[in-house]
Amino acid sequence: MRVVSIRFFGDRKVRSIWDDKTSKWWFSVLDVIGVLREVDDYEKNRNYWKYLKAKLKVDDLLPYSITIQLKLMAPDGKKRLADVIDYEGILKLVEAFPHRNASRLIKWLSHNDDDIDGRSKFKAYDLFNSALLAEIEVGTAKGLQQIHGYLFGGLYDFAGQIRTKNISKDGFAFASAQFLPSTLKNIEEMPSDTYEEIIEKYTEMNIAHPFMEGNGRSMRIWLDMMVKQKLGVCVDWSKVGKKEYMKAMKKSVVDSAQIRELLRPALTTKINDRDMFTRGIDYSYYYEQWDDFEFEDYW
Repeated sequence: MRVVSIRFFGDRKVRSIWDDKTSKWWFSVLDVIGVLREVDDYEKNRNYWKYLKAKLKVDDLLPYSITIQLKLMAPDGKKRLADVIDYEGILKLVEAFPHRNASRLIKWLSHNDDDIDGRSKFKAYDLFNSALLAEIEVGTAKGLQQIHGYLFGGLYDFAGQIRTKNISKDGFAFASAQFLPSTLKNIEEMPSDTYEEIIEKYTEMNIAHPFMEGNGRSMRIWLDMMVKQKLGVCVDWSKVGKKEYMKAMKKSVVDSAQIRELLRPALTTKINDRDMFTRGIDYSYYYEQWDDFEFEDYW
């Protein structure tokens, strides 16, 4: 089985794919080149890679000899064979490509899949084919607990458990832990038959913030399950910008109109598409990375 994923270096996408045959992640060479050169133009990076391969061959460095070809989604939306490179190959490429981004890229690579985010992300991928997905209660607090427990079970000792402590972010206090059970009951009873009602329910759950950590990642899956069941659609999160999403969620504590209108154009009927689900997980975890987006801009 091959799982296609998107990693994010700052705001730049790096396509990656897990290959069972080699038991490792492989990364798009063109995307890595784009990161190093700080260039987003696909054709320019493609032409530069052709030039670099020839130069490295002449210099007898040959890091491209450790690349292989696997199918990745091209800019035109079609899957095509593309040059990919593993962790070790990237390190060799960086040696042959001195640039101010080189050290940052190496540091980025050191954040491997063994940390909490990486491990829970793998569990999120597996949720697509898990029998649990069909058993999760849609639109209830229990259903949200089931999602959270699955994503973070074995990683947090509070996985799936409603918090008993008050939490806040930059002065914004989420729902009081003392009244959280009744708050969640009220949210459960909110109607969720239309898109507008579902978004309103989603934003209220965000204000409740029932867990100590991992609320956003769990709630976005919870939201997708509601729109899938009620409306036959899901959100293509790749069409929702990180900064726009965060600002809309901040505004939603007083008015859900902005997040409602932001997500509406991103709705798609591809509810059974594994790539769509996986891409949604990638973006969901990307939203939680604060290295290139100041938290005070959110709350």
